[in-house]
Amino acid sequence: MKKIIFLAICLFTVGSVSAQNYYGPRHRPRRYVREEHSRRYNDNQVKVGITGGLNLANSLDAYDSRFSSSTIAAFNVGLTLDVPVTNYFSFAPELLFSQKGFSADLENSHFTERTNYIDVPLLAKFRLVPGFNFLIGPQLTFLTSQRDTYRDFGSNAETRFDGHQGDQSYVAGVVGVSFDITRNVEIRGRYNIDLSRNASNEADLPDFRNQVWQIGLGFKFQ
Repeated sequence: MKKIIFLAICLFTVGSVSAQNYYGPRHRPRRYVREEHSRRYNDNQVKVGITGGLNLANSLDAYDSRFSSSTIAAFNVGLTLDVPVTNYFSFAPELLFSQKGFSADLENSHFTERTNYIDVPLLAKFRLVPGFNFLIGPQLTFLTSQRDTYRDFGSNAETRFDGHQGDQSYVAGVVGVSFDITRNVEIRGRYNIDLSRNASNEADLPDFRNQVWQIGLGFKFQ
């Protein structure tokens, strides 16, 4: 009899555990999934990311509005950070390597300048509607290297000058938008322009301000 009672208790215990495992998920999965989904894709969490894209760079003469230059194609790549402050606003600093410059037709010659910068945008990010964001703020920009190329059409000769000018820094302004394709992928569009004048070392070159249109992709991680 004792063996039968012990066996019955064992069977009851096993049956209870099995029933809990069988019926439990029928009552808990939705809540569990929602909680797990919320933890994994919380818009209020800090997000780090990487970005890269195309630069369409040009320049404006700080003193002469008649100065005209042509756009050159370059690229940008770097790291991003998104720090939520409220549901509709976040602080979005970045660290970017960005190529800039311009080209210009001179008398019987062509001039191209390509410059490499470390840019640090310090942006305010506003979520206007789900999936669409507006960004604005200042940008610290540090010149790391420069290459000037002269092509003489008469002699068809090309002269290059490479310079390292890491001691030059400027302040720029940035405005842009971003579209969230998914929770982890976004399309970015930006316009930035120098707010301070870039004094050239060459006497015959204009004092200019970089202006850059940017488009690219960003990938965010939590």
